[in-house]
Formats: sequence, structure tokens, C-alpha cells
Amino acid sequence: MASGTATASYELRFDSGRICLDLLATTHPEERLDSADRLRAWATGSGLVPPGTPLPEADASWPVRFRELRGQIGQLVHGELEGRPVDAALARVNAVALGSPPPLCAVRADDGVLVRRLPAAPGCGELLAAIARDTVELLTDPAARASLRHCEGDNCPLVYLDTSRGRRRRWCSSETCGNRERVARHRRRAALARA
Repeated sequence: MASGTATASYELRFDSGRICLDLLATTHPEERLDSADRLRAWATGSGLVPPGTPLPEADASWPVRFRELRGQIGQLVHGELEGRPVDAALARVNAVALGSPPPLCAVRADDGVLVRRLPAAPGCGELLAAIARDTVELLTDPAARASLRHCEGDNCPLVYLDTSRGRRRRWCSSETCGNRERVARHRRRAALARA
């Protein structure tokens, strides 16, 4: 891989179904928001900002603030799924959601298609407000909330929206946790056959 951004993009995951849940996925299996460059790659990859949006103000304090909000969202989402409300996390997420998200507009691309753009580079607080609002919308939408699932993979703490037909999705990713489970099942069957 040629650059840090390419590496960061390769390691980041965007398959949970919501921006706030994609933020939670930046902790597993290791910390992925450890620099401003990785944060920029995540912000674009998750759809938090349109492609090509500059984040010139992003510095070492931004990942710290994103990780702090991620911790609050994680406590809140996991607590709600497990039936144990975490009111302190709820209060913090609500406080961040009160901020103004970045303004959005539609502009014509070179090919004439309308695309999303931000009229100015967003600040850290604006981006955090957008993520906190996504969390509030997720947890207060009965249909979306009913689709929230814990990954069934061994030692996987990730949460995702199950939008599959029949609501039978079991893993955050069939390619990662699902593949590990299939390999483990194969090994167990092979061991039983040898025994």
C-alpha cells in the first residue's frame, strides 16, 4: 500500500448500515482513529462528508473527540440492546446532538449530476453533532431500532443493522466474522471425524 490514507481506507469498515455504528466499528479489532489522517479517511468513507471535502482544521485533538463520542455512543447502543439504559451516555449524546451539523447543499458535477457538497470545511463540533444526531435518529426510529443486532462472531463487539431478507444476518461481516465461524465449524467437524 502506497500511502497512509490507502492503508487507513483498507482497514476501515463501512458495513454496519449507519454512520454512528460505523464509528463504533473503528475500535475492533484495534484502534483505527489514531490520527487526523485516519479520521479524514473514515469521515469520507462513512459518508459523513462528501468525497473531496477538505478538513484542514483536523488535528490531533479531533480523533480524541471522536473517540470520546464513540465511547458514549457505544455505551448507549449496547445498553439499549441489552435492556440496561445508560442515562449518562444518553445525556452526553443528546448534548452533542444539540450542535449544528455542517450545512449541506447540492451542486452540479462536471457531468451534470447533482452531488452533495459542504459550502465550507466543517469543524469538528459540526461533524460530531451529525454523528450524535444519527445516533438519536437510529435509537428513536422503531423500525431501525428493531433491526439492530449484535454480531454473533466470537469476541466481536460490533453492532449492525440487519436489513437482510428475512432478518437472518448473524455477523457484522460475512467475510470476517462469518468466515471465521465457517472455518471453526469445519475444523470442529474434521476433529470429530478424526476422533
